[in-house]
Amino acid sequence: MMDKKYILAMDQGTTSSRCIIYDKQGKQISTAQKEYRQIFPKSGWVEHDPMDIWETQLEVSQQAMKQAGLTAEDIEAIGITNQRETTIVWDKETGKPVYNAIVWQCRRTADFCDELTSRGILDDIKQKTGLLIDPYFSGTKLRWILKNVEGAESMAREGRLLFGTVETWLIWNLTCGRVHVTDYSNASRTMMFNINDLCWDEEILDMLDVPKCMLPQPVPSSMVYGETDPSWFGGSIKIAGAAGDQQAALFGQTCFNRGDAKNTYGTGGFMLVNTGNAPVKSDRGLVTTIAWGIGDEVTYALEGSVFVSGAVIQWLRDELQILDDAAESESMARQVEDNGGVYIVPAFTGLGAPWWDPYARGALVGITRGVGRNHIARAALESMAYQTSDLIDAMEEDMGHPVEKFRVDGGASANDFLLEFQADILGRDIYRPATIETTSLGAAYLAGLATGYWTGLDDISDNWQIDKVFEPDMTEDKRKRLLNFWHRAVERSLKWEI
Repeated sequence: MMDKKYILAMDQGTTSSRCIIYDKQGKQISTAQKEYRQIFPKSGWVEHDPMDIWETQLEVSQQAMKQAGLTAEDIEAIGITNQRETTIVWDKETGKPVYNAIVWQCRRTADFCDELTSRGILDDIKQKTGLLIDPYFSGTKLRWILKNVEGAESMAREGRLLFGTVETWLIWNLTCGRVHVTDYSNASRTMMFNINDLCWDEEILDMLDVPKCMLPQPVPSSMVYGETDPSWFGGSIKIAGAAGDQQAALFGQTCFNRGDAKNTYGTGGFMLVNTGNAPVKSDRGLVTTIAWGIGDEVTYALEGSVFVSGAVIQWLRDELQILDDAAESESMARQVEDNGGVYIVPAFTGLGAPWWDPYARGALVGITRGVGRNHIARAALESMAYQTSDLIDAMEEDMGHPVEKFRVDGGASANDFLLEFQADILGRDIYRPATIETTSLGAAYLAGLATGYWTGLDDISDNWQIDKVFEPDMTEDKRKRLLNFWHRAVERSLKWEI
């Protein structure tokens, strides 16, 4: 009877909420997606309405079930994957947020992060959390809400407010407030969680002035957390898996062995490599993170984060309006022989790894009179590949050996030009799976493992299939020359707002 059931994956992203329903072979049965509003109150600030997040995610989940003609009885379990670091604080009694969600891209706490760094505590933070001190992570965002929203700090100390990243917020709403948990992978992105001891770090909480009573219970990424309230889907469904989007993608790519790596081309760009059951410290601007927890075993990863990857194509579409659809970027890039000397550094909200400069800003350099829209489209795609190149260089140096298996996913990985150029600039083969939506698939796998829908990792690995292998076809001299120009362009974007 298990074969006749399905796994529902909620994929709550930065610009849209999506639901995909999978069968036991990892095939999509139904999908629904809805974009929601982006809020930019000030330069470098990014917010979402938490109610938009919840309502759109519920709507698409109900829609996907209806499209497939499924009821709650047909769904074995729900797995959740989510935009990470995004910070939500809400009233425990009313369920209403006290402020908008502060999104992972938001840089409003840069000055406070500089203050923390000046105290000489960076090494201590890295040792405990695996992270750098940066506005990217949740801890300083939570502190900002408590210090800047009237009454929030006193309400938090009285036990009236709750904090959560997006998966916590969704689980709390799905269970009508009965379950307040966060999985290890999301907890490890808050800059408040000790990844060695798997608990909230009291010293860091004191430093940030955050009451522990408002924090969710940390739990493994694959286990039954609770059941949905019957009102949402016409019956109860087990919620059995959760992971941050990038860790879920690593799992969906079946990167189960030490040294396996994947790169996701989404709104941002994220490369992770499985480092096994022990954290590996980075000296090159990467972060150490928890990949997932299953039972008593925890798997760690090294990660490099690019804040703006696919979002640069959205910028061409929405702000510059030089293309009508993101898919046009490939045909535009192929209409010119090269980038015309143009380089785009999409540091719209600062630069992540390996630079970690919250004051960097976007740059468009090398423009001549002969440059046209096709050159700019090509330069935008190339910027995604260059940033990935910087990450893999740092990753291999930290690990002390090369990444042997390099898999890609995310919406932009459907772009053949991008992956051809990526293979050229890396000088290595790139593997694109038949299913590039591996983020939601990873969440489904984690949920299905918890309930026995899949019997183990080998059962899941059997589902992975290659769509295409991209092989490098560029001379070493040309590769070095292009990377040299790219790094010169990056230098011009650094410390722009200081």
